[in-house]
Amino acid sequence: MVVRWSVELALRGAGGEPVDFRRTIASHGVADLPPNRIDEEAWTLELTRLFQGAGATTIRISAGRKGHARAEVVAGRASAAQARRAVAHVLRLDEDLSPFYAAAVSDPELAWVTSGAGRMIRSPTVFEEVVKTICTTNCTWSATIRMVSALVEHLGEPVPGSSDGPLGHAFPTPEAMARKKSAFYSETVRAGYRGEYLWSLARSVAFGRLDLERLGRTSADELPDDEVEAQLLALPGVGPYGAAHIMMLLGR
Repeated sequence: MVVRWSVELALRGAGGEPVDFRRTIASHGVADLPPNRIDEEAWTLELTRLFQGAGATTIRISAGRKGHARAEVVAGRASAAQARRAVAHVLRLDEDLSPFYAAAVSDPELAWVTSGAGRMIRSPTVFEEVVKTICTTNCTWSATIRMVSALVEHLGEPVPGSSDGPLGHAFPTPEAMARKKSAFYSETVRAGYRGEYLWSLARSVAFGRLDLERLGRTSADELPDDEVEAQLLALPGVGPYGAAHIMMLLGR
């Protein structure tokens, strides 16, 4: 891909602690589901997301000079400021792990994490985290990949010049998922019983009945963990495993 332009970000958390780029992008398996792609040979993360006023844009993130990451826009029209904010969000650079590191540094078996481990990348939206989690329930990993890939390929906005397949498409919006009928989820996505849950969730968000994004922007002081868990357990298709998984992705 041709690099349109690039920006550099310091790999520091909100408490000034170091961030290990490789450990962060390899932090969990869901991070590699479309529209993301992790190359563990080159150690890069490519992600496609929607930007207001710019549409779908693909960004490639790699290690830069020591202590920095490089974000390159390889397709789409997002601005440098938009890309910088998006990468900082995905890498959770606004999260402060310094109290955890202070507790771990004196433990011989845990001290290694203080070099920048323990940070999990996140999706652009909580909606994406919830949908992907529902697609991991009671199935093989290959089935999860199939379901998420179908959603992204058929419902996600493509970047200019993208080819067939899920890569080069943004994750579908709740509105795009809500417009589809049940047949799409059973025949194209092959989501089984999950199809009804995905459709119901998308409609609730699209019609303004459910504000999932609040869970990602509200602190634990404002919304305690047990309340977050209760709200997640009330969602269609989310049980104890799903709630625990989403809470980890939320940094809870």
